[in-house]
Amino acid sequence: MHDKDQTRDPYGAVVQPIYQNSLFTFDSWQAIESAFDDKINNPIYSRGCNPTVALAEKKIADIARGNVLGEVKGKLFGSGMAAISAGMLHFLKANDHIVTLNNIYGPSISFINDFLTPKMNIEVSFISGIDIEEFEQAIQPNTKLIYLESPSSAIFSIQNLKKIAELAKRHGIKTMIDNTWATPLYQKPLALGIDLEMHSCSKYLGGHSDIVAGVLIGSQSLIDAIHVCEYELLGAKIAPIEASLLIRSLRTLDLRMARHQENALKVAQFLDSHSHIAKVNYPGLISFPQADLAKEQMTGCSGLMSFQLATDDLVQIKNFFNSLKLFQIGVSWGGHESLIYAPAIGYFKEQTPMQFAKMGLSFGDMRISVGLENIDDLITDLANALTNIM
Repeated sequence: MHDKDQTRDPYGAVVQPIYQNSLFTFDSWQAIESAFDDKINNPIYSRGCNPTVALAEKKIADIARGNVLGEVKGKLFGSGMAAISAGMLHFLKANDHIVTLNNIYGPSISFINDFLTPKMNIEVSFISGIDIEEFEQAIQPNTKLIYLESPSSAIFSIQNLKKIAELAKRHGIKTMIDNTWATPLYQKPLALGIDLEMHSCSKYLGGHSDIVAGVLIGSQSLIDAIHVCEYELLGAKIAPIEASLLIRSLRTLDLRMARHQENALKVAQFLDSHSHIAKVNYPGLISFPQADLAKEQMTGCSGLMSFQLATDDLVQIKNFFNSLKLFQIGVSWGGHESLIYAPAIGYFKEQTPMQFAKMGLSFGDMRISVGLENIDDLITDLANALTNIM
């Protein structure tokens, strides 16, 4: 991507130097005292502000801005879960209530059920999120946060972000979204009225399976408030070297996402027409139940999808899973390589039986991340593996 705001290095280095240091020194009492007057924007100690990290944050915010009026800022964290936890904790206090979805990222559910509920007495309402009426009915007097993930994990259902943001504002409720699937290129929640946007930078923003990081994006006042409290006090910083790798990756984000989308649509169409596939969940398909809403609030699709095998025979399911050659087995996604995972493996172990049942998953539901390899090779790999389904 074009670095229109890139500051030229005084030595002419084509790649920005990495400030791999823990602290920054000053010439005088007055100089360090002045830095403390605006420690959010002045490098003093790298747990707070680091020039390499700040540059990566600015570039991500620039991508996410869209037509939002006012300053948009980003704050990088050491992982996606660190960003999610910091964002939720910023909006919540003891005895508050959250409205969220049945199908959000598994560790996000665990953070709510295993941390917020027992330690802060936070109440939670899990809904499908498909209809705005569900949100209206779930709101309580103590509701302080609506937490979204669109498209959602595992089944890729979509929420109407504009309507939800309008509803939340009428009730004085904050909104937060995990926007990792669509990336800030293809979906701009802040422009639709959402207060806080989160991305796992380990996925498409990093794009090379060599970074673990997360980012929060929002208004300057909101991000600055999170910076001085949850970010600094919980200490979940990102290292400068990882921020530098992230800057590298952002340069090719639009190119990589175009290829991910192109490959994924062809894979989804192949699967959608295959007799051994019961259902394909991919917002880019015209057969997707919410295809119109997907086109309305997103400008593109990524490479992550799920499908259900037309069998409940666990032996056949495992044979299909294990016989793939190009689709490697792994829990993450968003890199250049193609991956497969059965979401039920993790969710079944992490969630209560009731919560797992609400997610609508079985061991025959497969999640694939379509990478940047040759599309004919990927389809051939899937076709060969599907011969294991009778």
